[in-house]
Amino acid sequence: MAESIKCISPVDGRVYASRPVATRKSIAAAFASAHAAQAKWKRLPLPERAAYCAAAIDAMLAMKDEIVPELAWQMGRPVRYGAGELRGFEERARYMIGIAASALADIDPGPKEGFLRYIKREPVGVVFTIAPWNYPYLTAVNSIIPALMAGNTVVLKHAASTLLVAERFQKAFDKAKLPKDVFQHLVLSHDQTAEIISGGHANMVCFTGSVAGGAAMEQAAAGRFINVGLELGGKDPAYVRPDANVAHAIDNLVDGAFFNSGQSCCGIERIYVHKNVWGDFIDGFVDLTRKYVLGSPLDEATTLGPLVKAEAADFVRKQIRSAVRAGAKAHIDPKSFALDKAGTSYMAPQVLTAVNHQMSVMTEESFGPVVGIMKVADDKEAIALMNDSPYGLTAAIWTEDAQAASKIGDEIATGTVFMNRCDYLDPALAWTGVKDSGRGVTLSRIGYEALTRPKSYHLRTKT
Repeated sequence: MAESIKCISPVDGRVYASRPVATRKSIAAAFASAHAAQAKWKRLPLPERAAYCAAAIDAMLAMKDEIVPELAWQMGRPVRYGAGELRGFEERARYMIGIAASALADIDPGPKEGFLRYIKREPVGVVFTIAPWNYPYLTAVNSIIPALMAGNTVVLKHAASTLLVAERFQKAFDKAKLPKDVFQHLVLSHDQTAEIISGGHANMVCFTGSVAGGAAMEQAAAGRFINVGLELGGKDPAYVRPDANVAHAIDNLVDGAFFNSGQSCCGIERIYVHKNVWGDFIDGFVDLTRKYVLGSPLDEATTLGPLVKAEAADFVRKQIRSAVRAGAKAHIDPKSFALDKAGTSYMAPQVLTAVNHQMSVMTEESFGPVVGIMKVADDKEAIALMNDSPYGLTAAIWTEDAQAASKIGDEIATGTVFMNRCDYLDPALAWTGVKDSGRGVTLSRIGYEALTRPKSYHLRTKT
């Protein structure tokens, strides 16, 4: 029997979708046809490429009523929030289309007597996008649309937990009548994915996932001299200064910690609060957390759905138990959330204080609905603790002083500095990480640089 990839729904533990993995022959054919199609696609005028991509966006949005419950079944996001991902998908896609002409324009180094000089941006060829399940449309679109706009073709491999998302992308591009083989998707095992990279089938790999997954991508690409973009994990910190609007910080940081059941690479996983506002912040934070409604993601009343897998929930529970044994204080009684049961995907949110950096919950990515909160004396202590991490994706500072936020941001090893907000990607800004959070860039004008290669023209006009 042929191997298959199964999507196990966190809603009820049953198989929601199953697809056979691609054969070796179909994989070779897909990449061969992608290379052939790219030779024609790159010559298509940019406005025509833009029209195809815009039509695909329209087609995707037209499927919203099917996509929202489908997402809930696949990875557990409550239906009341499902449309939000499509809004973000549209924002990023349309922005990247809009800046393509200027971002891909030739670079003029200035005049030089007797010469015509310029630098063109050439597409890299075939882009292999390997997308995760937690924000399956948002993460995939970060590379897919700009790759196509830059003149590349794309092959998409999606995570097992959101198996049907790749098919939605395919339907949208087919509806837009994108030329054949410019966009394709494949159902693949981890071994097949590694073989594609090591076999030199693609010219660039765009991977979003775990640190271990990123290491596997680099290992597979060793010796191939291809670009590998890695958007990996995070243990993103927030700092609440004494001059912060505490009510605003509470509202936003509770959401930043628990939206999507904490399953966000740039979600807030640790918070440092100045001693002068500690009491008010903790009281408000715990009170708001208790108002979450844990339930089936198909219920409109649910504000906290299940984690993607029972194993993921049990990992977070283990972190909490370990922290409590080491002296942490848990502020939420899981028994007040009826569906919270060990061995299931459903778990209550948790707020921990009396934590420290000897605890896994403050240093190792949780990717679940738990947050540790520490009291600090000043900016210097907060900066030291924020930097005490192998990760560096985003950092959020809560203050009324933009100059102070900028100064603190200069001292933090991170890809993005937020002030008075968190857990958001602005498509006009470079999305990147440092340390174990990855390398490379998506979004913004700089994102196009990663999907192209420079080609210099040095033309002597006078001999």
